[in-house]
Amino acid sequence: MQSPTGAATILRVLRVCLHVGFAVLLLVAVVRLLTGVGVAGAPPTPVAMAAGLGLSALLAVVYLAGTILEKRHSSDPSRFNPTNYALWWLGAVMILWLLLLLVSGDFAWVAFPLFFLQLHLLPRRLALPAIALSTILLIGALWFHSRGSVDGGLQLAMVLGPVFGAGFAVVTGLAYRALFLEAENQRTVADDLRRTRAELAQTQHDAGMLAERERLAREIHDTLAQGFSSIVLMGRSAEKALDDGDSEAARDRLRTVQETASANLAEARSFVRGLRSPALEQSGLVDTLRRLCDKTETEAAARGTALRCRFELVGTPVELPNTYQTTLLRAAQASLANVWAHAHARAAVVTLSFLGAEVTLDVFDDGKGFEPSTAAGTARGDGTGVGLQSLRERLAALNGRLEIESAPGEGTVVAVRVPLPVDEGVS
Repeated sequence: MQSPTGAATILRVLRVCLHVGFAVLLLVAVVRLLTGVGVAGAPPTPVAMAAGLGLSALLAVVYLAGTILEKRHSSDPSRFNPTNYALWWLGAVMILWLLLLLVSGDFAWVAFPLFFLQLHLLPRRLALPAIALSTILLIGALWFHSRGSVDGGLQLAMVLGPVFGAGFAVVTGLAYRALFLEAENQRTVADDLRRTRAELAQTQHDAGMLAERERLAREIHDTLAQGFSSIVLMGRSAEKALDDGDSEAARDRLRTVQETASANLAEARSFVRGLRSPALEQSGLVDTLRRLCDKTETEAAARGTALRCRFELVGTPVELPNTYQTTLLRAAQASLANVWAHAHARAAVVTLSFLGAEVTLDVFDDGKGFEPSTAAGTARGDGTGVGLQSLRERLAALNGRLEIESAPGEGTVVAVRVPLPVDEGVS
């Protein structure tokens, strides 16, 4: 298939040849008119010469105006569109040509580029009869102007020339029309393709923005929101300690506030850059979870809650990709945050297990429990209540799953199951 650019180039060359051919044939007829060399060999009368020059000039102006308007619109569609006036323009050109035929038979040869215009602008069912009629008029004009010549009368060349010229014009014009339609179709397809690409790019941009917004929302909930909540509670605890005159306890609470704020700042810088958690940068997942349990126990004690938090490791640890480590850490953080915020538990156990083809994280507490069907992860108006939904979204990206076992008065188990990458399995 011809490329759109190649087809457009061929069409442009054909159009230039058509216009140049029209101009040359019209100029030759005018020169023969001025030099007094006519078809019949007799010099034209002054009236005929004046009429021929005037009509030739008018035909040239009308033809040139139409081609310029069409060219300007094709290069800039916002400009005047002459398409609706194309048939009127063609009619004016044909009438002027017929009048010139009455003046001199030399204008007969201008008919050949006009045949192409008829094929291009008229439907085929009208173009072919119009060309046939023009050919008959052309033959009649040649015969009319040859009556005064030595060989007067209708000659075979007067018939064969126009007929063969018309046939050649029809064949060439139909080929031009087919090429024109193909170029138009290819241009339409190219426009549709460009529009589709633009729409796809916009869709991908919007999807990227939505994914980034969801990522930030998860990170803010699982890190900054929990950290700020801890800072608020520790600040209140420090204030109470000062009111009670226990400056040492207040100092410990404020130190915890500083550490939590520093950790939050590091987390904020980390997830804005799309990096792994700073805690995981300092050590592996196992040590980070162990420190998380110690931190949870310390913060609970600072608030006057007797919560014992223990970490257990089952199986031989393997090196996990950053996304797996971050997801498991966030799951533990969110679960422990719910333990001290809602469960009123006395003990919590975080168990990380490497079980061949999958890694699991279980967070158990002996708190008051709840009905799992009521914890669907629906966000509340204050910005809370999105922890479970956030965790499910993280796990979905890793083909993992979340299971919650709980009942009122019987504690809670949050179980996270994540299949290991093929090359990360344990033998």
